[in-house]
Amino acid sequence: MKRLAQTLLVTLSALTFSAHAGGFSLRSPSIAPGGRLGEAQVLNGFGCQGSNTSPALQWKNPPVGTQSFAVTVYDPDAPTGSGWWHWVVYDIPATAIGLDEGAGSTDGRKLPQGSVQGRTDFGGPGYGGACPPAGDKPHRYIFTVHALKTPHLDLPADASAAMVGFMIHGNRLGSASVQAKYAR
Repeated sequence: MKRLAQTLLVTLSALTFSAHAGGFSLRSPSIAPGGRLGEAQVLNGFGCQGSNTSPALQWKNPPVGTQSFAVTVYDPDAPTGSGWWHWVVYDIPATAIGLDEGAGSTDGRKLPQGSVQGRTDFGGPGYGGACPPAGDKPHRYIFTVHALKTPHLDLPADASAAMVGFMIHGNRLGSASVQAKYAR
């Protein structure tokens, strides 16, 4: 019996490792995991002088049943009491394997066809780069791709990031994130 339990434990451990090794993942050639955002990803406004360019994002191994993706960028350290939504994109086709650098322009011309950019905390669609208050501790910027079980989220054109987030969470099969920091 003890031998059977040991064999079962080893087998389960191997299965867990292989499932994790082949699991849903996100990377960015523009951002080192846990590193610092570059000036390209910093806002050009509010006293910041960056390029306000969304980074390239690449994902692989989405969960079975994925019908679309959503991408969010969130700063939980913003001094608002509720964080700050820097970018919200949804209805990204299930055939997509990432987003090109600069896909977050307000016109969305570099996004995969059918993708929709939601309203961020800057007040409109498109990527809004990092711009924490001067002298504040480094803020965390969490870039997340969400695999969804629906091809489209039923949202009004002016939906807030919180409303988009609610719909993402109600339809999510899995997610993967990469995080970077920035301070000035």
